[in-house]
Amino acid sequence: MRIPVMWRTGAVATTVAALVAVSGCTVQTVVPPAEETPGGQTPAGKPSAGTSSAPGGAPDDAKPSKPKPAAPPAPAPRTLWSKGDRGRDVRELQARLRQVAWLFEGPTGTYDGSTVTAVKGFQGKRGLPRTGKTDTVTWQRLLNMTREPGKWELYASGGQPAATPDPRCLTGRVLCISKTSRTLRWMIDGRTVSTMDVRFGSQYTPTREGVFNVYFKSRHHVSTIYDSPMPYAMFFSGGQAVHYSSDFAATGYSGASHGCVNVRDEGKIAALFSQVRNGDKVVVYW
Repeated sequence: MRIPVMWRTGAVATTVAALVAVSGCTVQTVVPPAEETPGGQTPAGKPSAGTSSAPGGAPDDAKPSKPKPAAPPAPAPRTLWSKGDRGRDVRELQARLRQVAWLFEGPTGTYDGSTVTAVKGFQGKRGLPRTGKTDTVTWQRLLNMTREPGKWELYASGGQPAATPDPRCLTGRVLCISKTSRTLRWMIDGRTVSTMDVRFGSQYTPTREGVFNVYFKSRHHVSTIYDSPMPYAMFFSGGQAVHYSSDFAATGYSGASHGCVNVRDEGKIAALFSQVRNGDKVVVYW
C-alpha cells in the first residue's frame, strides 16, 4: 500500500520537532548567500560584506592625494670676487686658473682685466653665464677641477711677505736677503726702507750665505763669464752680486741665476743702487 506524500512530510516535521524538544537547542535558519552584482551590490542594492559604502565601490582610504608643494627656486649665485678686488683669495683664484691653463700670468692678488678674461673663458667652456665675475657656482666648479696651490704657486710672480729680519740686519746699513721668503729688505739702523722680490742660484750654482760687504758697483755691467747683462750690479762675494734680471721679470721663479741675487723690479733696484754705498753690509740667510 502506498503512503501519501503529504503524510510523509508531516511525519518528518513531527519527528524533527520532537528531537528539538528533547535536545533543548534552537534550529538555526541557514540563508544562502545572495548573488552579488557588479560594483559589490547585492540584488537588493545593499553592499556586500567587506566592501566600502563609498559611491562606486571605492575603498574608504582611496581619497584623492593633495598635490605636493613645488620646491623653492634655487638661490641665485652669489658674487665672491670681481674686477678691482684684491687679496689672498684673489691670488688663490688666479693660481687655480693657472692650473687649468686659463691664466698664464703669475698671481698678483689683484682682480684685473686678465683675470676677468680668464674667468669668462672658464665659465663659457662649462656653460655658465660669461660674466667675468667669480660667483659661488663658478668657484665650486674651479675647486672641483684643481688642487690647493702651494706657496710658490701663489707667489709665482712675487709679492710674498718678507721674512722677519735676521738679527744681524738690525744695525747699520744692510741688504738683508732672506732665502726663505725670497725677499730683500734694504734696512738702515733696523728700519726697513724698501722691500723687493729676489731669486737665487740653482743647486749647481748656489748663492752663498753669510755676512758680506758691497765692494764694487757697476751700473751697466755685463758678465764676463756668461756674457749676459747685469744692470745695477752691486758685488758682495767674488762674482756674486745683487742686480736686475730681465729674465726674472719675464719668467718669475721658473728660472734661476748663476749665483747672483736677481731683482725683478727695475724701478726698485734703480732706487736701491743710488742709495747703497761700497762697504754697506750684505746678509744672506735662511
